[in-house]
Amino acid sequence: MYYQHEEAIWSEYPELVAVAITATGITAAADVDGQVAELTATARGRLAGGPESELPEIKAWRQAFSKMGLKPTQYRCASEALLRRLRKEGELPRIHPLIDLCNAVSVAFAVPIAVIDLDQVSGYLEVRHAAGDEDYLTFGGVSEQPEAREVIYADGAGRAHARRWTNRQSGRSAVRENTSRVLIVAEGLHGTAGEDFPVLMKTLAEAVAATWQVSTRSALLSAQAPRFTF
Repeated sequence: MYYQHEEAIWSEYPELVAVAITATGITAAADVDGQVAELTATARGRLAGGPESELPEIKAWRQAFSKMGLKPTQYRCASEALLRRLRKEGELPRIHPLIDLCNAVSVAFAVPIAVIDLDQVSGYLEVRHAAGDEDYLTFGGVSEQPEAREVIYADGAGRAHARRWTNRQSGRSAVRENTSRVLIVAEGLHGTAGEDFPVLMKTLAEAVAATWQVSTRSALLSAQAPRFTF
């Protein structure tokens, strides 16, 4: 299997930096409370200086959404939605230890992080423009078709595992109680992403390895090295 962005995405967003991490042996029985508390405290510190919309990481994604023809206040990247919820409610929702950990890293670094159940992915996962005939399953179990040219996560069977790039994941490959094999992806477009993402990759890979006592594989992706094979 592999994960990559199609060449057109790198051409249109040359500032893109991505991290991919895989792990096998994930369970729903893990304690991430201490890590989540530390990471969300970092996020609260950043929010104390102003709203999430003013963070450079979020500004960059808002600009990308505008470039895609989307209204940024209607369609938010996942990290902005989480930061907004943290600011309003004071805490993040608790769903599954791995999701909780990744959400905490997401708000600490203010970049969207996707967690994909690899047993629900066929062949490969590619960030590309939609043809318009792909199948996307919502968390409510409703099938949708992305619009043509929409940026999606697509697998080899023509199924979309995310819509509007970093806006919304699919219910089909969401992490559940029996999930074991995962792909974790973080993407950034801000000016310091090149410096921030090696730190993010180390933070998240080490946290996953230590919490679940598993080996991880990770890669920093660029236009020059766009594919992560695992």
